[in-house]
Amino acid sequence: SRGMPWVSPAVQVPEAPGDTQGIPRDRKALAERIKFEKELRQSTNQNVLVYAGVPYTAMRCDKEDVLAGNDDPELPLVACSQDGQTVYLLDKSIISGEEIADASSGLDQQRGEYVVNVTFKGKAVDTWADFTAANVGTQTAFVLDSQVVSAPQIRSAIPGGNTQITGSFNAGTAKELANVLKYGSLPLSFESSQAETVSATLGLTSLRAGLIAGAVGLIAVLLYSLFFYRVLGLLVALSLVAAGAMIYAILVLLGRQIGYTLDLAGIAGLIIGIGMTADSFVVFFERIKDEIREGRSFRSAVPRGWTRARKTIVSGNAVTFIAAAVLYVLAIGQVKGFAFTLGLTTILDLVVVFLVTWPLVYLASKSTFMAKPICNGLGAVQQVARERRSAAATTGRR
Repeated sequence: SRGMPWVSPAVQVPEAPGDTQGIPRDRKALAERIKFEKELRQSTNQNVLVYAGVPYTAMRCDKEDVLAGNDDPELPLVACSQDGQTVYLLDKSIISGEEIADASSGLDQQRGEYVVNVTFKGKAVDTWADFTAANVGTQTAFVLDSQVVSAPQIRSAIPGGNTQITGSFNAGTAKELANVLKYGSLPLSFESSQAETVSATLGLTSLRAGLIAGAVGLIAVLLYSLFFYRVLGLLVALSLVAAGAMIYAILVLLGRQIGYTLDLAGIAGLIIGIGMTADSFVVFFERIKDEIREGRSFRSAVPRGWTRARKTIVSGNAVTFIAAAVLYVLAIGQVKGFAFTLGLTTILDLVVVFLVTWPLVYLASKSTFMAKPICNGLGAVQQVARERRSAAATTGRR
């Protein structure tokens, strides 16, 4: 809370150092700007405040305030109202925001108008009582971030720490002011939970290591597929190549359009995506095996196995995508990169399985060459099917 507003005649306005149209982003220029405005708008010389600080501030009420959060409460202050229509010359602060116990809004039944009720605590109760008793008929100001949010007139001494602010409020503006007084000046501080700085060489090395790990994982998946599914493993390789090409194209496009950069967390998401894609192939091929165990040929087992597998594949990818989406919305920093690439690879997994893997395996099922166990790696499963048929036939003869 600060003192009453002042009005001054028009004078020549001094020019601020640095960027006069906004807050400088350079640290040195920002420090010079803050120093300049403090000397102008928080001077202990009344003439400087009235004849330089007030007109200077009046011309900048529509711009971002460099003193927001940087003003000294122990000094006078030239400040704008929140609507930018009024300039106030304020005395030093007498009560801090931490000394406001509560603020609420409501409809005064006697007056028939909305009011804001403010309750002070601690030493502020006596400070407010003494101040209002000595300044009846004058204005006082409630200031947040170097802006005057309210400047009511003191009508009488207010002991007890309970104050009611009246004015041309409606339900919305009264509630807004109450929230500003209650929450706007809480003594909050933010601490960095983690900060890490690495050199360009170390960062490049880590990124290269991540890419190498991804390549190793991809090769391991291909070897597994070739060992267990023989020629069908080649279809897996073609599907993974198609997925890799899509991912690369999308990342290049995003990099050119929005400046997206692949980081270590993003690479981790891609590696997990490789596993998700391979998992879809395994689900599909195992469903084919189940159909063959039931006595069907490779040709008839493929479409039936796909009908059963696609529901499982869609369900699994849907769960992963939802998890990635929630993580992306709620997380910050590098975790967002992980969630983004995980969600991207999950979508591309469905695209590849439906548009590449399934058509290739279906075409392979039509081939006499691919039906041979030595090619598709299904000899053991077909042997189980023959044994079941033989056992069933023997049981029937008995």
